[in-house]
Amino acid sequence: MNSDNLDKTLILIPARMASTRLPGKPLADICGLPMIVQVALRARDAQAGRIVVAVDHQDTFDAVTAAGFEAVMTRVDHQSGSDRIYEALLKSDPHGKAEIIINVQGDLPTIEPETIRAALRPLENPAVDIATLTVEIEDEDEKTNPNVVKVVGAPLSETRLKALYFTRATAPYGKGPLYHHIGLYAYRRAALEKFVSLPPSVLEKRESLEQLRALEAGMRIDVEIVQSIPLGVDTPADLEKARRLLSAKA
Repeated sequence: MNSDNLDKTLILIPARMASTRLPGKPLADICGLPMIVQVALRARDAQAGRIVVAVDHQDTFDAVTAAGFEAVMTRVDHQSGSDRIYEALLKSDPHGKAEIIINVQGDLPTIEPETIRAALRPLENPAVDIATLTVEIEDEDEKTNPNVVKVVGAPLSETRLKALYFTRATAPYGKGPLYHHIGLYAYRRAALEKFVSLPPSVLEKRESLEQLRALEAGMRIDVEIVQSIPLGVDTPADLEKARRLLSAKA
């Protein structure tokens, strides 16, 4: 990516301290560094744009800045991750320099830099408002697991879908691949501004899937197909797995 595009892309990483299953999650130690710093390092390796961590606690702010990364303090009472991202955008880029915002979740310490870069590819089409990622489901149990969000999309190429729906159900029906949605997004700035201005939609509330708000409002989401699902750290067992994975790479 050339320097002009780097200047126009902002990677925002939300870090919430309040986690019911893993209290203090952003500061959990992984190979000698807080988890949120490991995520920021992966984002830096992606070389996709400026990196800012959106925090809601002073300890997280201090850990991020001590590691040499930018941080902005955000409110603790946001209803959704996109609202926190939008507050962070306004604080870190008040003059509107960033045209594309990549939202990398703060609990993905082992994410591959290429996976982050992949989220930008659908935005090469100016008709696309939001880009996200998916991987083909190979585990039969995942196909019926409501905790695994599925993308229903119209194929555009071997590596891309135009999203028609997202669901916790097993869909679409019949023979053919099913796709596991990965919750990493790249937004055009105008699309994020529009999205956060909209009230929660009917299907969003029914499925508990925020991205349906965009589809119901007529926004276009394209989905890049990648090869692996990044490990999301939600439990102590996930944390131990992340430690093993990064230790093996050290």
